[in-house]
Amino acid sequence: MRFLFVDDSFAFDGYSPSSQPMAGPEKAFALLPGPLVQRGHEATVFNRTTYGLQVDGARWEPFETERPADTDVLVALRKPELLDFVTTATKRVLWCAGDPAELDGAANRPPLERHRPLVLFFSKSQLDRWANPLKLEARVFETALATNYLDSDPMRVYEPPRAVTTAHPQAGLGWLLPLWIDKIRPQVPNAELHVYSALLNRGILGGEVAPGLKPLVDLVNAARDRGILVMRPQGDSGMADSYRAARAFLYPGMANETYGFTLAESQALGLPAVVRPMSAVLAERVVDGETGWVAGNETQFAAKTIELLQDRAVFDRMSARCRELRRGRTWPIAAAEFEGLVG
Repeated sequence: MRFLFVDDSFAFDGYSPSSQPMAGPEKAFALLPGPLVQRGHEATVFNRTTYGLQVDGARWEPFETERPADTDVLVALRKPELLDFVTTATKRVLWCAGDPAELDGAANRPPLERHRPLVLFFSKSQLDRWANPLKLEARVFETALATNYLDSDPMRVYEPPRAVTTAHPQAGLGWLLPLWIDKIRPQVPNAELHVYSALLNRGILGGEVAPGLKPLVDLVNAARDRGILVMRPQGDSGMADSYRAARAFLYPGMANETYGFTLAESQALGLPAVVRPMSAVLAERVVDGETGWVAGNETQFAAKTIELLQDRAVFDRMSARCRELRRGRTWPIAAAEFEGLVG
């Protein structure tokens, strides 16, 4: 089959996930075409890449490059309007990357009604939130993990003990930081919290941030002696090294969670997590009491974090269980399933 992938968000290609930070949906979009080629298909990607190049047999083209007239399978990421990218396609697929309610907006209805695509979601929780007024075919296509998170290299936990979070400033980070300052750090005085946030990092360095983020920047600046280190997110290679050196992955979560991408990656690598029960999808990522804890309140969240930071035996047991149970779904396996969904 001839697959044509289309996205118009920002510049990236199939090499990008390893070296630059990317959101889970864009990362999945980048890593799927190559394995499809390995299965004997043809895959071409049109996006905001600056130059045309070939990655694992898939061809990447700048968005403005002359497009083909037809294809067998058109895969549009996020935006229904991209379903119009070619005149003729045997199958059109919309890969929904965010809140499914956005699909029901007035601007999105015409292309959905015109093409009646197969709509793919990252999780059942995401799919279940969609009203689907046009009664379109809708399926769950679970993402796979980059090889960086599936290797057999041992954890390299260091002293002082560190926790890691990738929480977005608008998705629980404002709840987590005061909890760390007031309840966790006082019990583990040498512990560090490594916060990977591009927005917060920019504010800490004096860059302009949205007014709603400034209180969080001020909070971190005022608590420099509380072990909070803010840094820019990295690509898969760098993030895997960061997870491998930590004792706990702290994930506040949010109600409209799509998948929990970084939670799945850190779990597979062997890093136990402490999460809030904000979304049903989080229960799919963590086995409560075995690969981490689902903490229902602040007291539980703080206590379980402290336990992972202080008790190496508990960490080792949970880390080993993470690897035993890790859902080591590789992209070749996912590509075979994708082929079946759209074929």
